[in-house]
Amino acid sequence: MKSVFRFDERKGLEVLLYLVENISERSSNKQADLYNVLKCAFYAEKTHLGKYGRMIYGDCYIAMDYGPVPSSLYDMVKISRGDGRSSVFSDIDPKEALRVSKHSLKAKRNFNDRFLSESDKECLDEAIENYGLITFGELRNISHLDTSYQATCLNEPITEEEFISGLSNGEEVLEYLQSRPI
Repeated sequence: MKSVFRFDERKGLEVLLYLVENISERSSNKQADLYNVLKCAFYAEKTHLGKYGRMIYGDCYIAMDYGPVPSSLYDMVKISRGDGRSSVFSDIDPKEALRVSKHSLKAKRNFNDRFLSESDKECLDEAIENYGLITFGELRNISHLDTSYQATCLNEPITEEEFISGLSNGEEVLEYLQSRPI
């Protein structure tokens, strides 16, 4: 099976900007919370893989204390915050696109629409609707119920197999992915 965790850094940055922009617009304080943004990214990826048989940006997820975290997107946030290695990415500089203050994210520019398909935006919007503005405690409780998170040791990567098997149609998606030409 061709790996579904193939991170596209340009698309990943545009996903972050899309989430920040759209969550900020709906938020009462006009800011996007880091926790909500990263959880929306996780749920949008799962939804998209389940509906369309592909990931949006292909991140790898780590089972951390507060739930699953998209590893590379979190690296982008840390770089923008000034506490990450800027040499991690070859084609982008997250500091030029994001401003991070404690747990709040602000976009320095608009997302680039040409990197996101209609199905990408559909699943991102669905994640924003369901998880973009709920409280930290509610979101933590929800994310801890995810079966791929539960099946993974703390601070370890969630395997592709667990990620896929955690989908309501995981067997069907796995069969589809295995049947694709490499």
